[in-house]
Amino acid sequence: MDKIIVEDVSLAELKSGLTDGSIALVDVREAYEWEAGRIPGATLNALSVFDAAALPAAKPGQRIVLHCRSGKRSITALGLAQEAGRMDIRAHFTGGMLEWAGAGEEVLTG
Repeated sequence: MDKIIVEDVSLAELKSGLTDGSIALVDVREAYEWEAGRIPGATLNALSVFDAAALPAAKPGQRIVLHCRSGKRSITALGLAQEAGRMDIRAHFTGGMLEWAGAGEEVLTG
């Protein structure tokens, strides 16, 4: 594949989508980062062991959004997913955990 397709998701879009169920959020950070703090409702698919086949299937009207700490690893994961044939995976939360936590949003630990 020559170029990955990327759709940027803002903090406001993410919050709205998590609230109304139109976004399924996948965290691609590592397990130790996940344990230290995660966005409520997210699932984990760490980039070091990334498995495109393990990504959820979007329900009707829903899109899968990837995120990491700052937006770099989620772009890498988008590429891996698309290379594996998951062309429905094209969105990422650009600000990642840094923006989420910096905005004072809820962070789960443990």
